[in-house]
Amino acid sequence: MSSDLQNGQFIRLSETERPEITICVDGVAVRALSGDTVLTALLLAGIRLRDFEFGPGWRAGFCLMGACQDCWVLQENGGTIRACTSYVAEGMRLLTGRDAE
Repeated sequence: MSSDLQNGQFIRLSETERPEITICVDGVAVRALSGDTVLTALLLAGIRLRDFEFGPGWRAGFCLMGACQDCWVLQENGGTIRACTSYVAEGMRLLTGRDAE
C-alpha cells in the first residue's frame, strides 16, 4: 500500500492488502481500498466535508454510523449519500459542496 493513502485525519492500521480503487471528489482523484466507506476514504485523504458552525474547526462526520446526518455528500448525478454508510466504488464521482480552497 502506498503511503499517500495515509495522509489525512485517520491512519489505516489493518487490512492494507485490499485492492486499491480510485474515486473522484470535487474533481480530485482519491485513492481508497475496496470495502472502505466513503467517509473512511475522505478522512484518510484529509478531505474536509464542512466547517464547524461554532468555531474555527471543520467537520467530516460525527457519529460514523448514519444517525447524525453530518456526512451527506453529493453525487455528480444529483443524488446524495451518507458518506459513513456508503461504500466506495471504482469511478465514483462525488461533490462535497465546499468551494475550492
